[in-house]
Amino acid sequence: MGFEFLAPILTPTALRSVQADGRPVITLFVVIFGLSLFGALCWYINFETSKAYPKKVDPNAKKAPAPKVHGAQTRQLHHFNHLIIMASQPSPSALPLKDKVAIVTGASRGIGAGLALELAGRGAKVTLVYTSPKSGKLAEKVASDIKSLDNGSDAKIVQADLSQTDAPKKIVQATLDAFGDKVDILVNNAGVLFGKPIAETTAEDYAAIFDVNVRAPLLMTAAVVPYLRAPGRIINMSSVGARFGPPEHTLYAASKAAIEGMTRSLAHELGGEGHTVNAVAPGPTESEMLDDVPKDMVETQLKTTAVQHRVGTVDDIARIVAFLASEDAKWVSGQTISASGGFLLI
Repeated sequence: MGFEFLAPILTPTALRSVQADGRPVITLFVVIFGLSLFGALCWYINFETSKAYPKKVDPNAKKAPAPKVHGAQTRQLHHFNHLIIMASQPSPSALPLKDKVAIVTGASRGIGAGLALELAGRGAKVTLVYTSPKSGKLAEKVASDIKSLDNGSDAKIVQADLSQTDAPKKIVQATLDAFGDKVDILVNNAGVLFGKPIAETTAEDYAAIFDVNVRAPLLMTAAVVPYLRAPGRIINMSSVGARFGPPEHTLYAASKAAIEGMTRSLAHELGGEGHTVNAVAPGPTESEMLDDVPKDMVETQLKTTAVQHRVGTVDDIARIVAFLASEDAKWVSGQTISASGGFLLI
């Protein structure tokens, strides 16, 4: 390949020298270097001139129209614009559940009390439901703790026996009377746990567990839905026992498996209205009910849990429930989240 493209700036003698032996002569390098130096000098002069005499912009001049984009390009631009807007906005409020109204069953102690406090800590007004009259003092203590938060949250105590079919409507009406005409969050937490060998299990045992663990959440949901403000959040408490299947706890495991099936079905049914329905399945957790959990199940968790080889804490569970109750969980529905530190990996 020759250097004919430089012919206009080279002497005929220099060009013939290059073509003769294929090697550039010193003249070629001198010319190229000179051109480069001249180009750099021109750029510098132009740069300094533009600073000294900036171009005047006519404010009345019409801007050139933006190029039109279609189809996938339009969607992509919309997506990136959305990301830019979100990045430029301040972080969400420290009270993401401010002015939300929540109902938590089984809220006088253990996980239920922790859930109620966590929701209130994020700004929610909470109805605390308890069953046994002897739990009244505990419920009052939880309500007092909520009111002391001084963040706009509030608490209403309702005593109701969830094994009775009229209890859900009573709870919902008390909530509406206390906090207005809508409910935003329902946490079906109340539950009964005891074990028996299958040969000793009776119909009364079945009713004792299923009336509270299955029928009550079903009727609570039915009572809340007419007043559920979109996007509503329904959170059912399951258990790893639904899949782990602890021995001599057939009724309990079956009741929690029913809760997970109910969760999926309700998610389909209520999703069109903007509501989400999810379940949380704690493993053995430090609470009053831990004494009722089979010892071999606790020992298995301590030995095999993927995270820290410990049982769970109420705070571990409460934070997950609070997330599901928030706007951030709007794209999560029909799911059962195993809150067990990896104890249950199926």
